[in-house]
Amino acid sequence: MTNNMYRTHDCNSLRKTDIGREVALAGWVHVSRDHGGVIFIDLRDREGLTQVVFRPEENAELAKQAHTLRSEDVIQVSGRVAPRVPGTENQKLATGDIEVIPSELHILNRADDLPFPIDAEVHNEDLRMMYRYYDLRRPQLARNLQVRHRIAKATRDYLDSQGYVEVETPILSKSTPEGARDFLVPSRLMPGKFYALPQAPQQYKQLLMVAGVEKYFQIAKCFRDEDLRADRQPEFTQIDIEASFVRPDDLFTLTEGMLAAIFKATLNIDIKTPFDRLTYREAVGEYGSDKPDRRFGMELVDLGEIFRSSGFKVFRGALDAGGVVKAINAKGFAGITIGQADELTEIAKLYGAKGLAFIKIENGEWKSPIVKFFSEAEKTALQSKLKIEEGDCIFFGADKWEIACEVLGRLRLRIAEIQKLLSAPEVWDFLWVTDFPLFEWSAEENKWNAMHHPFTRPKAEDIALLEAKKFPAIRAEAYDVVLNGVEIGGGSIRIHEPELQEKMFETLGISP
Repeated sequence: MTNNMYRTHDCNSLRKTDIGREVALAGWVHVSRDHGGVIFIDLRDREGLTQVVFRPEENAELAKQAHTLRSEDVIQVSGRVAPRVPGTENQKLATGDIEVIPSELHILNRADDLPFPIDAEVHNEDLRMMYRYYDLRRPQLARNLQVRHRIAKATRDYLDSQGYVEVETPILSKSTPEGARDFLVPSRLMPGKFYALPQAPQQYKQLLMVAGVEKYFQIAKCFRDEDLRADRQPEFTQIDIEASFVRPDDLFTLTEGMLAAIFKATLNIDIKTPFDRLTYREAVGEYGSDKPDRRFGMELVDLGEIFRSSGFKVFRGALDAGGVVKAINAKGFAGITIGQADELTEIAKLYGAKGLAFIKIENGEWKSPIVKFFSEAEKTALQSKLKIEEGDCIFFGADKWEIACEVLGRLRLRIAEIQKLLSAPEVWDFLWVTDFPLFEWSAEENKWNAMHHPFTRPKAEDIALLEAKKFPAIRAEAYDVVLNGVEIGGGSIRIHEPELQEKMFETLGISP
């Protein structure tokens, strides 16, 4: 071993400038190829690949030994860096201009039969979990660990530069009301009693503010005993931040700077700041979602003025009942199949619609059973407002505002998937959604619940509405940051007045 070292370089470091240098490398045999007795080994470590070439005419004993190597054997080689034979360079590899001619080979461990190829897509999750240590060698998962590390480092560096202090809060805690069930840990010293694993460091970080820490953060472990979904895990990590003496704009600026630092450190991308802002009403009203994906158009358009006096009873009835009539224009979707129409109809019914009405524009003709109920003036107004062209397909929602918006929002996303409108590479659309409702009505419990949490402060201009019990109209000092239709973070301003907090608890039916 060169200089008694297992390795002098990693497998992604050597370049043309290293030609002639004596080096030592260690790692796993990624691929072994025998070309007429010459053995080519792609040696892999966590950083990348380097080609090692064993030629019998240079060292017959080493070539013979190399001939026994198989994928995932662990080896160490020492040797000289040489240029690749002209015409055999691999521009896809950072080390593609060189190879290593070994003078020593040490086989550190032989691999058993492999459960699955390391570079193949494996759909059997149970098999992957059984051999997780091997699964984690796969390039994508290995990269994920590196990216996660860089995100954590960039977060700590940025928040430290802004005067924030990292504090670890307890993991063994007391059960408190949160959004999911707690994981419970029995106490050995107090039989019959249990600790709860924290769903979030909520109470602890608020206590830190009372203690005068002022600027806290933690890369916190959180535990929630809830049903598994693609975006729901029983154990996860979040960047947790709390600050005293701040307004929402201060936290927007801080978060935007942190995300910009993370994207620069991990992807070398400069994201645009400040982010756009939409109120909750704007986001839901225009996109049918409080986490809007704006990478494509198909915005919801209000048609109330067009159909206010319409002879079409379904639309007129919705408006007379205080609801809305809205629509989306799916450009180029007039070729919708029967199967797709059935699927979209089921989606609409799932989210509260009684059915689904749509119009296809084909060969200059408006095709739909509902068209006969429209006047020529209504058709002209629709064409103008929705910018209707040949090949378009118009979907309508006529119901309460909440139902019509959610139904069209769900349809919008599904149609975008069908039309492959979400595959645009490297589009990073960040935005803030603000002014969420403070309360949401639970028909099941027949009472108002906090939409965010019971410590969220109402907007100052809406506090009087709390006393007047006009709960649907009260907005919260709460905000989410959204990226490409995914909520990646959220927060709120806390209530700091005891009287206001008592009023909030009273409204929610929480005893003091």
